[in-house]
Amino acid sequence: MAEQTALPVTPDDTPAKPDAAVVRDALGVGVAVGLSGFAFGVTSAGSGLSLLQTCVLSLLVFTGASQFALVGALAAGGNPFTAAAGAFFLGTRNAFYGLRLSQLLALPKAVRPLAAHWVIDETTAVALAQPSRRAARIGFTVTGITLYVLWNVTTLLGALGAEAIGDTAAWGLDAAGPAVFLALLAPMLKSATERATAGLAVLLGLGLLPVLPAGVPVLVAALAAPVVLWARGRRAASTTGSTTRREKDSR
Repeated sequence: MAEQTALPVTPDDTPAKPDAAVVRDALGVGVAVGLSGFAFGVTSAGSGLSLLQTCVLSLLVFTGASQFALVGALAAGGNPFTAAAGAFFLGTRNAFYGLRLSQLLALPKAVRPLAAHWVIDETTAVALAQPSRRAARIGFTVTGITLYVLWNVTTLLGALGAEAIGDTAAWGLDAAGPAVFLALLAPMLKSATERATAGLAVLLGLGLLPVLPAGVPVLVAALAAPVVLWARGRRAASTTGSTTRREKDSR
């Protein structure tokens, strides 16, 4: 009886997750985040971008935090090149996601270019949360399709409805994208190093907002990672040196 009721097991001895459960979770993330494309459409139109420019950003860039960073910097009067640089830097995190997902998903070469366009925070989070390669592939694909379609449809609707809504700042819609990004990021900060890096980046970004042009604080906040890693290395070296000295003294 035990063999009949046990869950199927993947090759790495991890209990398999039913496909329906993976699809349900992926749809939940895709729908919840995809709807925030409406906020991006409204914010983008409010910052002065045309309907075509707004929709092309969602179709070709398709990484919410970078898109919000770009239009937010433009709306604040930032230089277009600085705004683009900040958005580009935020988008580079997807390249690191891709390195991990390429090993996890092991997709055929023919579909990798399309899959690369869907390597974003949400698809990565769903894929990495799965216990097997099959579940990871399903989660990545369902999340990617759902989110891409909804994000672009709601971007269009938001841009079209921007005039009817009026001032986006009064509605707080410009904060929807960053809020979703933080909600996804927070559970991933598990180690002390990760939390220290995120905290320092927030301090740098917010602290420099009043004194630097729009878009630049995001670039400076990137220094948090090397600073924390340097401090961690110094601390580890100091601890190793102290241990070595104690061992010599004990002899």
